[in-house]
This record gives sequence, structure tokens and C-alpha cells, in this order.
Amino acid sequence: MSTHADTHAHEDDHGHHHKETFMTKYIFSQDHKMISKQYLITGTIMGVIGVLMSIMFRMQIAWPEEPNVLFEALLGKWAPGGVMDADIYLALVTIHGTIMVFFVLTAGLSGTFSNLLIPLQIGARDMASGFLNMISYWLFFLSSVIMIISLFVEAGPAAAGWTIYPPLSALPMAQGGSGMGMTLWLVSMAIFIASSLLGSLNYIVTIINLRTKGMSMTRLPLTIWAFFVTAIIGVVSFPVLLSAALLLIMDRSFGTSFFLSDIFIQGEVLHYQGGSPVLFEHLFWFLGHPEVYIVILPAMGIVSEIMASNSRKPIFGYRAMIASILAIAFLSTIVWGHHMFISGMNPFLGSVFTFTTLLIAIPSAVKSFNWMTTIWKGNIQMNTAMLFSIGFVSTFITGGLTGIIMGDSALDINIHDTYFIVAHFHLVMGISALYGMFAGIYHWYPRMFGRMMNKNLGYIHFWVTAICAYGVFFPMHFIGMAGLPRRYYTNSNFPLFDDLANVNVVITVFAIIGGIFQLVFLYNFFVSIFYGKKAPQNPWRSTTLEWTAPVKHIHGNWPGEIPHVYRWAYDYSKPGHDVDFVPQNVPLKEGEEELQH
Repeated sequence: MSTHADTHAHEDDHGHHHKETFMTKYIFSQDHKMISKQYLITGTIMGVIGVLMSIMFRMQIAWPEEPNVLFEALLGKWAPGGVMDADIYLALVTIHGTIMVFFVLTAGLSGTFSNLLIPLQIGARDMASGFLNMISYWLFFLSSVIMIISLFVEAGPAAAGWTIYPPLSALPMAQGGSGMGMTLWLVSMAIFIASSLLGSLNYIVTIINLRTKGMSMTRLPLTIWAFFVTAIIGVVSFPVLLSAALLLIMDRSFGTSFFLSDIFIQGEVLHYQGGSPVLFEHLFWFLGHPEVYIVILPAMGIVSEIMASNSRKPIFGYRAMIASILAIAFLSTIVWGHHMFISGMNPFLGSVFTFTTLLIAIPSAVKSFNWMTTIWKGNIQMNTAMLFSIGFVSTFITGGLTGIIMGDSALDINIHDTYFIVAHFHLVMGISALYGMFAGIYHWYPRMFGRMMNKNLGYIHFWVTAICAYGVFFPMHFIGMAGLPRRYYTNSNFPLFDDLANVNVVITVFAIIGGIFQLVFLYNFFVSIFYGKKAPQNPWRSTTLEWTAPVKHIHGNWPGEIPHVYRWAYDYSKPGHDVDFVPQNVPLKEGEEELQH
């Protein structure tokens, strides 16, 4: 299948030839295991910033016009006397969305686990190109730094929403945040896309070319299938966002009119003629919708792996799971118009997008039923990773069901741009992907750091997070159906919404509690690196190859020969064996049949 390099079987010789310095081991490392930790820790820091922003604007919605010490301390001139300025509210919403979608859930999730697991689970020494891998991380780091720098621009950070629709994003004079802050946003995203493309190409090539002897595509764990397809979607759709960003830069700085036409500012007509802001929407959402699957597919793969391992059962419907990943990937590229039902779209085209959008519910449902059937009558190990995986299925289903309503072009008119939308995509994409990320961290932490995380702190983290996530986003559906628009920094000018003020206070209280309890996770994560219980080689008694490598990280993953593969990745509780799991590198017994579900 693959002719990978058994030639440097004695990879530990590397240590003798050139001693690794602090810089080559921890900073400019080309080892996929170290790069995955760099992604994870950078993503975590960005996540803390993103969550802090959300707590601030939730406090503004709950208690508008009230002086707040936190605002005064963190926002300075943008909160005179502790009262939040309307412009900075939009900026907080914009940067929160950008950070969470791209920097935490795309890079944090895909970057961390694709890097950690692809070489280890397919039986490779490292990525196809360690150098490209390193460049990919440092471009991500650079784009993160530029995004954070944009917060300190005098006129304010980008404030056109994370979707940066023109004209707010295309006219530097439109508002404070349309100036230098918006330019830095675009530069940061261009670098981020370069990072994402380099990473994705590396993942694809590694999976196709570097699988160990015996590792056919149908013996791959579902995690690898998910990362593989995610990378393909990234390569197909990210360049479209890059083209949109470049055209936007041209409109902003070089006087072109791709997205602008007939603009009046204070009665004065500007020279822009012939452009279309709807064109930008098409370009943005052609990435934007595949993007939500770039975020959710790695989490789906992680959950499939963890559920099989902790149910002590083979994953149910392995081939159906692969087929549904492929179907989701294909359909994700032909549904983008459902974000634009009220942009003046031809109703017939709207009905086409409705049809394709509802179709995507089928592979999603296949996955959901297969997860439920996997844990059905299993010998379930209720560790933290398993709890987060079950939580993932719960939020994926509850968030997904509301998508069926929004996918209908007629029903969407009532709820478009209300809190109903916010509730839907935070549950189905935000919270679900975060749960997948947490599940992956708790499950593979021993593989990353050689130590175990504290189980009781994990339980506290899960239950408070789960209750608060529903506490925040469940009521939002109802205030959305009542008509409350998103992105308004206060609703006090509309007597119509006075009755909803108390609901907003409840949502904010849940958000603050949920945000604070993420500190339990951060404490558990960073303290366990140094003081956690030392991990055995295979703490969860799993079948996949990453648990056959020694706990101590070595360059090249395995001392001596790379293990060969003789069976699929889910031989749990197989009759005829003394233990309830059979690793992939154990040869078949005489007369034993290989399972292929």
C-alpha cells in the first residue's frame, strides 16, 4: 500500500547526530507531536480571549447603559464612565466570531488533532513535510498576533461582523472599525488561509502516501477519514475566501468597485459604480458553509473513536460513517445560498438551495443514529472524554434540528438575523465542536504529555459546561422567534422587546458561570502537564496504533520498526480473544475472520 521509510528505522540515531536545542525542540520544531501542542496552546489562548469578549457583550445586552468596572478596565476609551460604546460592541462581536470560528475551532481543533494523530494512527514517522508543517503553524501564530494587534488600533478593530459584508468592510470611512482595524483583519485572514492550505495539503499527502504496511483505507480509524476529508474541503473552499479578501483589499485601497455601487455618504455620492455586495456574500459563503463542516468533521471523527473505545464495542456502521463523511463534504459545497435567502435571491434558486440543505440532514442523521447504536448495550466507561462525546451528540442533534427550519426559504424569512440563528449555529457548530475538542484533549492528553488529567475536575468541567451551554443557547431560540434581532447593542429603544429583557439577563448569568468554569479546565490542563499522574502506554485500552508507541516522545514515533497492521481499527470485545480489545498490529489468529462493518 505504501512504501514508507523503514529505511530510517533507527530514528533515535538522530539524537546522536545533532543534539536538539531548546529552539529546535520547542519553538521551531518539525516534530508533529510538538507542533500539535503548539496549535493547542495557541488555540487555547485565543479561546480565552474570544470567551472573555462574549462575556463582555453579553453583560452589555443584559444590563445596557449601566456602568461596569470590567468595561472601564478592559475597554478604556471605548467605555467612558464604564458604559460600553456602540461601536466597540460591534467590534467585540466581530472579533469574537472570527477568533472562535477560525483560530479556535479550525486551527485549534484541526491543527492539534490532525498533527498529533495522522502520523501516529497511520503508522508514519512524521508528516510528509515537517518543514511545511512548521511553516503552517508559524503562519497561524503570525495571523493570531496580527488579529490581536488589530484590537489596539486607535480607530478600533474591525466591526463589520465576522462575515465582513460590504459596504461596512469595503469603505474605510464607513465607521471607526472600517479603517486600519479592518485592514489588519484582512491581512490576518490572508495569512491564516495560507497556513490552513499548507497544513491541509500536508495532511492529504501524508494520509495518501505514508500509511504503514497493511493499513488500507478501509482499516483507517474514522478520525483519519475525518481529517482527510476536512483537509480536502479546506483546499477546495479556502482559496475562494482569499479571493474575496483580495478583492475587498482592492476596493478599499485601490479604488476598484467589485462590491460597491451607488454609495451615498451624508448626501454626497461616491464614485463607486457597478459593483455588487451580493457578489461578496456568494464568495464569502462559498467558503463559509464548508467552513462549518471543516469545524465539525474533525470533532465527529474524534467522537466516533472515543465512543467505540469507551463502549468497548466496534463502531456501528463503519462504512456508512465513511460514506456520510464523504456525502457531507460534497453537499457542503452546494448549500451556501441558504445564508442569503433574503438577499433578493430568485425564489426558484431559493427552493434549489432549500432542497440541497435539507439533503445534508440525511448523512448527519446517519452519523447520529450510528453513534447511538454504538453505545447501545455497550460496556460504557463514563470518563470525561466519553461524557463530552455524548454531549456532542446531544448538542449536534438539538442544534441540527433547528437547521431544518432555517434551511426552508419560506420559514427562514421570519427568523433570519434574529437570535434564533445565533442559537442554532452556536449549538450545532460552536458548542458541538468545542465538546469534540474537549473530548479529544481528555482522551489523547496521555499521548501528548505522558500524564493523566484529573478525572474529578473533568467531571465538574463537563457538567457545569453542559448545563450552562444549554442555559445560554436554549432560551435564545425563543427570543429569536419573538423577533429579537442579533448584533443590536441594546434593545431598550424598542418597547416591543421589554418583556425579553429578563431572558437576556438569565442567558448572561449562564454565560458568565460557564465562562468562569472554563478556568477549571485550564487549571487541570496546565497543572497536569507537570503534576498529573503518570500515564500507562495504553490507558483507555484502545486498538489504534498511537497507543503502541512508547509514552516517552521520540523523534520518529517508534523505536525500531514501524508496526504493521493486520485488522481494522475497531476490534473491541471480539469473540475468541482473552481481552476486550485487539490492537491493529496483532496478527489474525488461525481461522479468525477480519470484521468489516
